[in-house]
Amino acid sequence: MQIKTSFKPAWWLRNAHLQTLYPALFRNTSVKTPTWRERLITPDHDFIDLDYCGKGDQPLVILLHGLSGSSKSSYIKGLQQVLIKQGFRSIALNFRGCSGESNNLARCYHSGDTDDVDFLYQTLRQREPTTPIAVIGFSLGGNVLLKWLGERGDNLSLFCAVSVSVPFVLSACASKLDSGFSKIYRNNLLAELKDYIELKFNHLVNTEQHEEAKKINQLGDLSKINSFWQYDERVIARLYGYKSAEDYYQQSSSRQFLKDIKVPTLMIQSIDDPFMSKDVIPHSHELSSKVCMEITNRGGHVGFITGLNPFKPQYWLEQRIPEFLNNQLNL
Repeated sequence: MQIKTSFKPAWWLRNAHLQTLYPALFRNTSVKTPTWRERLITPDHDFIDLDYCGKGDQPLVILLHGLSGSSKSSYIKGLQQVLIKQGFRSIALNFRGCSGESNNLARCYHSGDTDDVDFLYQTLRQREPTTPIAVIGFSLGGNVLLKWLGERGDNLSLFCAVSVSVPFVLSACASKLDSGFSKIYRNNLLAELKDYIELKFNHLVNTEQHEEAKKINQLGDLSKINSFWQYDERVIARLYGYKSAEDYYQQSSSRQFLKDIKVPTLMIQSIDDPFMSKDVIPHSHELSSKVCMEITNRGGHVGFITGLNPFKPQYWLEQRIPEFLNNQLNL
């Protein structure tokens, strides 16, 4: 089902790239929200780091960041600040190696890797069997979320979920990033991913985890890689046992899992998102009865900035997401 949106882009940020770049480059997230970190040891003897905001028995919201993001990303920190004021605790999951410390295995994270989200959920449910829990995912984290919801079907106890700016068809989005101004985003993300792999390799060598370091070394020289097709062929496919980048994209794209979602879910997408084309947005008949789409004409990629005053931007996601959470919690 598609619903009417309330989003109106700021008159001074009507361009998709301005909407996308402004919060990343200019947003002030210096306001300190008390957080505390927990490290969970994963079933494969690695670790994931969690950054909590709030204590007590309030409803709990899990936040999943995007590619090369972390709990320090402005959209994560901003939403945590808003959620705690509205009576929600939150946990920002740092995907492996994204918390400021490299993880201890060659494996990293990718758009279809739902293991760590499921492990975190199961851990929380064992600790707090009756606490209302919701999950929110941005970009890559949104794809992971929707795939996981579809995979788990009826086997989840969540009061709702929200996805934002999801690359529903990974192959099409990888190709989109090879064209026009979108290549700027591609180049920046690839540079960050190459640094991530290099830091991981050095960490594995320095901690004498030679077998894991060997897996990274066998990937070869990544410096000449200049597209996601090449990166995912060389790195993700090899580390995770996919036949190719195409095989990875086919198995991991979330669009095919939407019909199996049993949790009330809001998907927020912008047609002008520079990370994808509007063709990747699913049709209503592909959605389960629990899923609704809110599609905006403008908003960029995880932008959605509104407001009349350029000196006081308003981050619409931080109004819309808590509104949806509260509505679902009070049903």
